Amino acid sequence: MLKKSLDIGEVVKRAGLPASTLRYYEEKGLIKSVGRHGLRRMFDVSVLHRLSLISLGRLAGMSLEEINTMFSRDGIAKINRQQLSNKADELEQKIMHLSTMRDGLRHAASCPEPNHFECPKFNQMLRLANRQIRVLNKKS
Repeated sequence: MLKKSLDIGEVVKRAGLPASTLRYYEEKGLIKSVGRHGLRRMFDVSVLHRLSLISLGRLAGMSLEEINTMFSRDGIAKINRQQLSNKADELEQKIMHLSTMRDGLRHAASCPEPNHFECPKFNQMLRLANRQIRVLNKKS
């Protein structure tokens, strides 16, 4: 016989998330319990798919608010393809930035110059870092 609802302990075990996270997600409207069995929250078994989608969104760097827009009021997933494309573009920019930083750090670690400030590549990294900081400071 297939279970239609799971108590919070079963969801914790199957989803690999702490109960506090489930309660937080419920408070934020990302998931909802279907009732209680004693003091324990009960969830429809479909919550496991929803939690997987939430986890995927979090791994992609999405905020809970962004993730919440991927569900209709009735709980059905309504994935916005443009939102996903925008997030992929954002991740691409981060990857490029992090790759540049990694390459710069590797160069600085093995730079043959006796003093890093004599290295043209290191000085270029410093200028880029200063520009990035200015851009970040303007955003905040």
